[in-house]
Amino acid sequence: MKTIIFSFLLLAMLPQLIFAQHSDESGRIKQLHLYEDTLSDLGKKFINDENDLERKNANYAFIKTLVSALKVPNSFLFPFDSVKSISIINSPDNRFRILSWHVVNQDGSNRFYGTIQINTGGNLQMYPLEDYSPLLKNPEDSVTSTHKWYGAQYYKIIPVYSPKLYYVLIGWKGNTVKSTKKVIDVLSFKDNKPELGLPIFDGNGKTRKRVVFEYTRQASMLLRYVPEQNLIVFDHLSPPDPKLKNQHDTYGPDLSYDGYKLKNGRWVYVENLDMRNVPEDKDEKYTDPKKQAELDRANPPPPAEN
Repeated sequence: MKTIIFSFLLLAMLPQLIFAQHSDESGRIKQLHLYEDTLSDLGKKFINDENDLERKNANYAFIKTLVSALKVPNSFLFPFDSVKSISIINSPDNRFRILSWHVVNQDGSNRFYGTIQINTGGNLQMYPLEDYSPLLKNPEDSVTSTHKWYGAQYYKIIPVYSPKLYYVLIGWKGNTVKSTKKVIDVLSFKDNKPELGLPIFDGNGKTRKRVVFEYTRQASMLLRYVPEQNLIVFDHLSPPDPKLKNQHDTYGPDLSYDGYKLKNGRWVYVENLDMRNVPEDKDEKYTDPKKQAELDRANPPPPAEN
């Protein structure tokens, strides 16, 4: 008899429980949308404001707001689509996502910010990324923690299921008023904590822990992943004159292509790729938010029809 009564009580309470859950979910989404609006406004300010101090203040407010937003339960599932000033990419296995962005310094250099958010299915677990670039003298030879990050704004994550699972990260690094950098980095987990860099890039007489490209700011460089061929392809960079071989801020694409081919869990350097055999680029391309904002202002959308 008691079991029957308890069952009736449970059935009677079920609609209230469902309503409470729906109400909590609705409130959570509403809260995240409010944070998203604030982040979008602050992001535009740290990208576009001409005043150095205003950009930095907006970025500090952005970081504080972002941490609050990520503390909302199940925030990992919220895409923050309208925050165009930062890159947000999920690992293909949905284990984590990386949020990364940059702020231009007064001298034209860039400082990078970011965090790795783990998909816990509930409470927040994240690892802030601290840009250590100016002090990392040999980035291609260094394995670092998240506290000594070789900062970049990532646009691609490639999982590699070798005996030790790791993730290749492709990113834009900016650099100075004269040159731009791009980077191929590696993220792995040791004792469930992230590490950056891994000695897996073989070629040109050495093994690198990450790969760094530098070229003139006046040029654009192709750097993308071709999944059909397990290949990272990129422009071959060279100076306009052999006498400038030590001045990487003069380098640019010379219309030939090289790459790294995945073989037995390692990436082997290959030269003179035939781009006719490389499928059309279907990956998202990273666009500097400031340049995108300038393009949007130069080409405003047509007025809506009444």
